[in-house]
Amino acid sequence: MRPYQFMAFGWLLGFTVLITSALAIDISANTRSKSARSGLRPKLPGLTLGQIDPDTANGFSHLYNLQYDQAIAEFERTFKRYPSDPFALNHLLQAILLKEMYRLNALDTTLYADNGFIAGKPLAGDPQTKARIMAMAAAGLELANYRLKETPDDVDALYARGVSRGLRSSYLAVVEKNFLAALRNVNASRSDHERVLQLNPNYTDAKLIVGMHNYIIGSLPLPARIMAGFIGVSGNKKKGMEFLREVADSKSESSVDARVSLALFLRREAKYGEALQVMRTLIAQYPLNFIFGLEEANLLKDAGHGTEAVAAYAKLLDDANGGRYFEPHVQRAQFGLAECLRGQHKLEDALTAYQLALVSNADIQPEIQVRSLLGEGLMHDALNQRDAALKSYQSVLSFDPNSPQATTARKMLKQPYRFP
Repeated sequence: MRPYQFMAFGWLLGFTVLITSALAIDISANTRSKSARSGLRPKLPGLTLGQIDPDTANGFSHLYNLQYDQAIAEFERTFKRYPSDPFALNHLLQAILLKEMYRLNALDTTLYADNGFIAGKPLAGDPQTKARIMAMAAAGLELANYRLKETPDDVDALYARGVSRGLRSSYLAVVEKNFLAALRNVNASRSDHERVLQLNPNYTDAKLIVGMHNYIIGSLPLPARIMAGFIGVSGNKKKGMEFLREVADSKSESSVDARVSLALFLRREAKYGEALQVMRTLIAQYPLNFIFGLEEANLLKDAGHGTEAVAAYAKLLDDANGGRYFEPHVQRAQFGLAECLRGQHKLEDALTAYQLALVSNADIQPEIQVRSLLGEGLMHDALNQRDAALKSYQSVLSFDPNSPQATTARKMLKQPYRFP
């Protein structure tokens, strides 16, 4: 067992592969160039130790419970002890990236239920955080490449390099919507991990990104798969799911990531029962993770279990208000609850939930705001409150005239919404 197994890689790459296929140590550039000029090859003790580093283990526990500052502090301590270890660097990079993506509300799978995110605007990422993420990703590549120059078939270095590339692609795709650059990084990441499996077929962790990529490419329409083949990218949906299930069922530390990705893909396949089973294993293991709780409620809603979904959203909100979760994004749960109540024809309750989503958090993100404004307008119309509905539709247009919701709002301005 390696000391720095990369556990939460799938959390990000699951989203990134979907997106790209559908279309307190600062590492400065000066520091990296200095190490390169020295000509010294770093020793990588972290890749050969036979025990789990306690700070790393604690860091992952905090990370999966969304306690990002604590996770970053733990990973920084490990990296200070192993500054030339790309695994230690990747852990720190991942925690910083996840913290930024959670701040931007980019970890809710509801955002990826359709292709609207492709045409969406880049997210308002913090420039300093972006600079640090890009610098650390480049440094991770450099550390891995040093080792590969000396030993080209070093499977740990190949795996670590694939992770660094994948983390960079996650930022480029999810935050900046730079899908072409992200796709190049994802393809390179898969190539690294496929090479790992050629050298060591039992390197279970490497099957994570290879499995995800196989599933997504294999799920594309035939014309898209043909085009992907022209650039040397292939996929097999069945093989991808087999790989993910193998990692999910294994004792490897990447089992957590595989379950996150597996639940995401099962949701897209409308296999809600199986996805719920997977998600509930994650909730049992990390009960303080607001995202996991939200996903359980979303799955119940999508599966048509309206009463159970309403109860799940209500409990999630009660727990959040009671201080159970770290900085919960309650507007997401309010919006999901509103959609669920709307599906149950509880129009007044749905209207209230949409309105609560609009006021439940001072940092509400644009995407959830425009969706909630439209939902508010539709419920006003359904309740024969036309004047209020018109104001909501106008608010949608004022907020983002180019959004898919704005297209619907323009139609509703001409003709009132009638609830089916």
